[in-house]
Amino acid sequence: MEPAVIGARLASSIVAPLVRKLFLCEGAGADLVDEPIRVSRLVSFQGEKRTLNDKDLQKIAYELVRRAAHSTGLEELLPSFEKQAVIHAVADSLRSLGTLDMEDVQAVRLGHLELSQHLRAQNRTATLGLSGDAIALHARVVDTACLHILHFFTQRSTFVPRTLLQQSRNIEELKRKIDSLVAREPSPADGPFEERYARYIADKHGKLSIFGLDLSGAPENWRLDVAYLSLDVVGDALNAMTTLVSADHVLAGRNRVLLRGVAGSGKTTLVQWLAVSTAKKSVDEHLLYLYGLVPFVLPLRTLTRSGAALPAPDGFLSAVDCPIAGMQPPGWIDRVLQAGRGLVLIDGIDEVPAGDRNDARRWLQELLSAYPGNRWLVTSRPSAVRERWLTEDDFAELDLAPMQQDNIAEFIKRWHRAAGLSDQYATELLRTVRAKQDLSKLATNPLMCGLICALHQDRRGYLPEGRKEIYDAALSMLLFRRDRERGVDKSGPIQISEAEHIQLIQKLAYWMIRNGRSEMNRTDAVELLRRVLPSMPRVFEQGTPQEVYQHLLVRSGLLREPSPESMDFIHRTFQDYLGAKAAVEDLDFDFLIANAHLDQWEDVIRMAVAHARPTERTRLLTGLVSRKDTSPQGLNRLHLLAAACLEHATELNPSVRAEVQDRAAALIPPRSADQARALVSVGAVVLDLLPGPRVLPPHPSRPESVDPPAERARKQAMLDAYQAVADEAYFTVLSATRIGTDASIDVLVQYRDHPDLRVRTELAQAWSRYDTGLYGEEVIAHLVEDDLYFTVSKLRELETLRDFGGRSRIKVSGEFTVADFVNACRREPLTHLWVEADMGRTWGWLSMFPRLQELTIETLHAHIDLSTIQLPPSLRTIRVPEGVALSGAARLPQSVDIVHERLGAV
Repeated sequence: MEPAVIGARLASSIVAPLVRKLFLCEGAGADLVDEPIRVSRLVSFQGEKRTLNDKDLQKIAYELVRRAAHSTGLEELLPSFEKQAVIHAVADSLRSLGTLDMEDVQAVRLGHLELSQHLRAQNRTATLGLSGDAIALHARVVDTACLHILHFFTQRSTFVPRTLLQQSRNIEELKRKIDSLVAREPSPADGPFEERYARYIADKHGKLSIFGLDLSGAPENWRLDVAYLSLDVVGDALNAMTTLVSADHVLAGRNRVLLRGVAGSGKTTLVQWLAVSTAKKSVDEHLLYLYGLVPFVLPLRTLTRSGAALPAPDGFLSAVDCPIAGMQPPGWIDRVLQAGRGLVLIDGIDEVPAGDRNDARRWLQELLSAYPGNRWLVTSRPSAVRERWLTEDDFAELDLAPMQQDNIAEFIKRWHRAAGLSDQYATELLRTVRAKQDLSKLATNPLMCGLICALHQDRRGYLPEGRKEIYDAALSMLLFRRDRERGVDKSGPIQISEAEHIQLIQKLAYWMIRNGRSEMNRTDAVELLRRVLPSMPRVFEQGTPQEVYQHLLVRSGLLREPSPESMDFIHRTFQDYLGAKAAVEDLDFDFLIANAHLDQWEDVIRMAVAHARPTERTRLLTGLVSRKDTSPQGLNRLHLLAAACLEHATELNPSVRAEVQDRAAALIPPRSADQARALVSVGAVVLDLLPGPRVLPPHPSRPESVDPPAERARKQAMLDAYQAVADEAYFTVLSATRIGTDASIDVLVQYRDHPDLRVRTELAQAWSRYDTGLYGEEVIAHLVEDDLYFTVSKLRELETLRDFGGRSRIKVSGEFTVADFVNACRREPLTHLWVEADMGRTWGWLSMFPRLQELTIETLHAHIDLSTIQLPPSLRTIRVPEGVALSGAARLPQSVDIVHERLGAV
């Protein structure tokens, strides 16, 4: 048992009544003085007003220790003589209150932990010779008692509120936090298993495979807390609030989230990080929302292998091959979920066959109905589930944002540090990535960035240009150079060339794709090899199918066994890439075209175009745009997929290229978030097709109930027309900013004078994705200020705004100190300030902004202290998130309104 948890298990309803017995009740008119009082005058076990004898004090100590020992499971672990010794030690510590040379004011200022330490120091011999568990129990019981003692002081009528207001509120907040955390603690019967399960989760998911590190002599797996790079998520595209938010906090303030991200964007890594952070019971204030929860990592590729049915909660652990599943107490998961203590992480909706996804959603909805109070994260590739797929179930829909320049630079530096390479290699690669736009575009997700790092090192600075070339080089590195780099002896019984490796592994990949699987049963894999090997006599004569399978598993670097009975690829991207190669070699073009409407085949189709010869590309792309056997929405998707394939078509008949571009152009401008996502998936090639803005008509008046029917219809038609034009502009800008290359600036410049607030907000918030100076001059400097917050996430952006003359509304995100902001911000124009960055907890600096009218504080802290605020006379409104506790608000003038509302990305 961790000592820090022991005190938290004594709920206020148990401790408070016992603590009150230690002190005299306030009689009518007694001690009504406006000054502090000696603590020794307040105790009830000494003096003329004594109401508690030594035996009673022992009973209170006994009850506190008994409750603590029972709730923490120490009752069975500690021998009776030690428990009795702890009771005597607690009584001695409490008795020291009677000789305490301190006033109640001083005690409260000291804080409960310091007071506890002071009381325990009065009789250090009381715990001599006791075990570590017994000493910890004594300390934490006294800690908790002191918390409630100070709370008792602050509630007395003689307490000096103006002197101790802040301290008393801090104690009240601590009390609330303890009570909330108590509810998340397991029962004594479940505690030992939960601790073992937490250790298992921390060990299983606490390592991260960083591509290419094993080639440098560094470990294949890296500690998650060292290697993890926090990325950003962005909110529902239909919501004007599209601020980037750290992915670490994706469930802070939200209980249900559907998170979309492209292949290799870090979805599974985020799931690992949330699971490990929860299992380790991090006391980081930003992660307290996870404290006491129990993580369940449910990769759907594993749950559905071999067509298995999705499990009920009592089968969660066995379904993911958890080795301690059989040790869980009966009904444990049900108790966890009934108490709202579950963190359910469902990874990879896209890895369920498309025809089975509605069944997966029904399974999820049944779980939500049975266990509504938990936190749920569902991940998927963007195209696998439609927009608002889980909105009716109260899920917020978020997208993992591509890595920005700062993220890419940090990833490259960390990769090289982890590989034990000098900073010179990292600097050279950063320079290359920034200079080559194609490489910069490819490096926007962790998988591709890791590939580029590994290839740069392996090829001594030479890097291939395109995605296919990078995959080819990575496969060569894994299959041929991997053993050479590791110094593995090549004289083993099985000798397979690089080409033979690829031929065998691509057969496995294509079988998995054709059967809609992300995992393959080991028996099926061996059987498939048994059928293939006779056509490869040089390999066939070297070993049995089982031996060849084992060789591929150990030597290829592409395959792994998530369980003793199953096999999968180290990343789905390699499965799609090799499966596409097999399909092209088998001339399965009609089969590819027939399945192209299924999202699981999208990357396969793209890579098939890359592998195909020119005439084969023509057949594939013509087939995609000529299909008529699907819905209009399905046809649109096929046409955009064909356009996305053009970047891989290095040689193609010009008329075919023109036809594909014409079909895609008919779907532009985008008119929904789904269409915008589809355009983003096409990539930079779509930028040439995005139009400039249409003229926005004057904003029409809304229909009124008193209007005649014809007039209402006319007004509604005008309003719909206006909204359609505004939506086109917004979703066009959204597409361009998400593509995120400097080439998109030419598109965005055309929208910089647009009057729609959503358009201007998206343009302002996209600043961090581009070169600060270039984007600032071309876009930011021209945006109409009306009602628009200019988001700054870097000091240079704030300095650029200052050079532009300042702005009336500024939103501060990223990492800023108060000094940074005060020195870099032009003060006179500022009337509205939105603080999302953690700039400390004191607000006296606001008085430096004489025209400030509205302050918005968006914080992950559970408490905001306004007692230090120094208001400029102009301030009229303070906006804070829903559910955040406030202190110090009473001292604000009545002219200032406090508004609680939902803030953030969704």
